Amino acid sequence: MTLPRIGLIGLGVISRFYLAAFERAACAQLVAVCDPDEDRLGVTPAQVPRYRDHRELLRAAGLDAVVVNVPNDLHYPVCRDALAAGRAVCVEKPLATRPHDGHRLAQLSRQSGAVLFTSFHRRYNQEVNALRQRIASGAPIASLTVHYGETIEEHAGRDRWYLDPKRCGGGCVADNGPNAFDLVHLFLGDVRVTEATVHRDARGVDRQAQVLLTAPSGAAARVVLDWSCPGERKTVEVLLADGTVDRADMLAGHPEFKGSLWHEYVGVLRDFTDVLSGRRPNRPDGLAALELVAATYACEGLARPQPRQEVRHP
Repeated sequence: MTLPRIGLIGLGVISRFYLAAFERAACAQLVAVCDPDEDRLGVTPAQVPRYRDHRELLRAAGLDAVVVNVPNDLHYPVCRDALAAGRAVCVEKPLATRPHDGHRLAQLSRQSGAVLFTSFHRRYNQEVNALRQRIASGAPIASLTVHYGETIEEHAGRDRWYLDPKRCGGGCVADNGPNAFDLVHLFLGDVRVTEATVHRDARGVDRQAQVLLTAPSGAAARVVLDWSCPGERKTVEVLLADGTVDRADMLAGHPEFKGSLWHEYVGVLRDFTDVLSGRRPNRPDGLAALELVAATYACEGLARPQPRQEVRHP
């Protein structure tokens, strides 16, 4: 069986997990990489062709698909170009920085027939999925709490765009929020925001947030986001209707900083290739989380930072 030929666009802080996933998952071929930074290109596998402009990669690399791992404000233009070229897309969350851009990408995916897949890596966390299995046959969920905390400066490394609201799309709500909201959706299905409290620093970056949500079943959810958390805290706690409490620590068994991401991105790549092969349906599932991010900012009454003008290189 011929493996799908995939290019990786953007070699920032998360790219090492994608590069490792190509080696570990053995479900796709990495056939091209792209980044405007020559130094970052220099640490990629020597046999893989390198590009500095994503449009050149799309024209020259003979691709089936791309992984888009650029700063958040560039998700929309790079994904748009890839879909317009008929290439399937796996894009890091968030799908875009604004809901209407996400809907445009979904429409372009439908029109072109090209897959649009959002990478929510926490879906593939071993502890999260073990928790789901433990509660599957029990009482329904009464409430759910997701804690998502880290020190953003430690996570960002050289990728300082995380701390620029116009590039990130906001702060912790815009960037960590999609992963946390996707976990809520994984356990409860469709939810809506009912209340939000957002705290910003002097530069306008939201560093902490607490978001309350509710599902049609009546189950309640609470998402706690913190970009000033010492170390990391990534947990899901459920209270079942019979009083049972259960919990998943997403970092359990992974003492290395960001250590859980190694197996999670293997899951991302395998799931994406399953969609490419038709074993899973093509659904632009980044929209729900994107709408919840927008609803959080709207609930707080805060004006969202607008992304900067489109630039030519990812």
